[in-house]
Amino acid sequence: MARAKDDTPPKPRKQRFATLRQIGQAYSLTSKNDKQLPLWLAGTFLLVLAVFVVIGALIGHPYYLGFIGILFGLLATMVVFGRRAQRAAYGSIEGQVGAAAAVLDSLKRGWTVTPGIAATRQQDIVHRAVGRPGIVLVGEGSPARLAGLLAQERKKLGRVVPDVPVHDFQVGKEQGQLSLQEFQRTLAKLPKVIPSAQIDTIDKRLVALGTLAQQLPKGPLPKGMRPPRQMR
Repeated sequence: MARAKDDTPPKPRKQRFATLRQIGQAYSLTSKNDKQLPLWLAGTFLLVLAVFVVIGALIGHPYYLGFIGILFGLLATMVVFGRRAQRAAYGSIEGQVGAAAAVLDSLKRGWTVTPGIAATRQQDIVHRAVGRPGIVLVGEGSPARLAGLLAQERKKLGRVVPDVPVHDFQVGKEQGQLSLQEFQRTLAKLPKVIPSAQIDTIDKRLVALGTLAQQLPKGPLPKGMRPPRQMR
């Protein structure tokens, strides 16, 4: 018996359409917060293309260099689009609780992120990430209250992993705090001193410290029970 013909399109074609759809969605979202995006993208492409065409004309190969210019123009345009998309994304969540955790979640492989390890009733919150630079603590909220929270978390870490470097930052709009973009750039510049194989071991040792969600009982607090120290 003849087998029925499979009309299912090949997976690579599906993947290409999915990628194009994602790029289109990213462009639509970015352009809402970045009105100059079309000018930047068009200007980048035309500038790169013009440089290659001029060089090609000077050496007698304008069409050959022009074709290469198109490829490099598209590449440069995608780089500019990625950076402006990231800037627009950060701008849309700047000042919101949990924005710093979103930056941590966007880090490349090699990081383990634990959001919400400590907080206050005023919505000051501290997140933790473990990577090759060591342990990163980042707080969002009031600078004065965060100073105490971060110091408390550093003290805990000193008891559990005393030999691991600890970096703490405050993200926000107050004086002395970093913007989301500044925080992201600062993380990228941290020296890598921890072997990749040790990251998982360090993170497992930190599990004993728990998170804010693990410290709170499910449902309403029983009468007379006080919240954990981090919530005071």
